[in-house]
Order: sequence, then structure tokens, then C-alpha cells
Amino acid sequence: QVQLVESGGGLVQAGGSLRLSCAASGSIFSINAMGWYRQAPGKQRDLVAMIPRFGRTNYADSVKGRFAISRDNAKNTVYLQMSSLRPEDTAVYYCNAVIGSNVNYWGQGTQVTVSS
Repeated sequence: QVQLVESGGGLVQAGGSLRLSCAASGSIFSINAMGWYRQAPGKQRDLVAMIPRFGRTNYADSVKGRFAISRDNAKNTVYLQMSSLRPEDTAVYYCNAVIGSNVNYWGQGTQVTVSS
């Protein structure tokens, strides 16, 4: 069992920056990967970035060069640093944790709104 709590969402002007945080608790040693997804109204939930326990980070093509995922093991926290934000980045952002190869846990989501 893993609990995820997101924070850091808000309203920002186009071209601005925002940092999201996801604090994990529970069976944290069972987590094989963590990531960020987003979902805009009327659209599917898409992967934004992920950071596996072992291996390299991965990013959606739409955010490469603008977003960066990182982690602080001491705080059991994953971050998503977002820069050069665009209106199309507006969405609810969800923290995700993968247990084993097919079990997913989700945070409650945090709203990111980018104004033009």
C-alpha cells in the first residue's frame, strides 16, 4: 500500500515556471517507478514523465527540454519542475507509483492552469 500526496499546482502565466511535489508514504520500498501524468478536460490521461527505481528518466515529447523530473530519497518525494509553460500544459497533474509491473497507485491530483 502506497499513499501519494501532490502539491504545488496553481495559476501561472505562459512562459513561467512551476514545481510540483509528490510525497510518498507506506510501502515505499515496493515502488519500482514513479511518474507524473496529466489530464485535460475531455482528453485522456497521458504520461508526462517517469523516473524508474533503476534506469533513466523518460519524458513525453511535448515536454522534453521544458520539464524535469527528480527525486529526494531522504524525503520520499518526487518533483516535476516545469518551465516555459504553455496554455496547452493546463491540466490536472497526477502523481503515479508503480508496484511490481502492473499495479498503479495515484495521488488526488493538483490543478495547473497556464494563462495566455
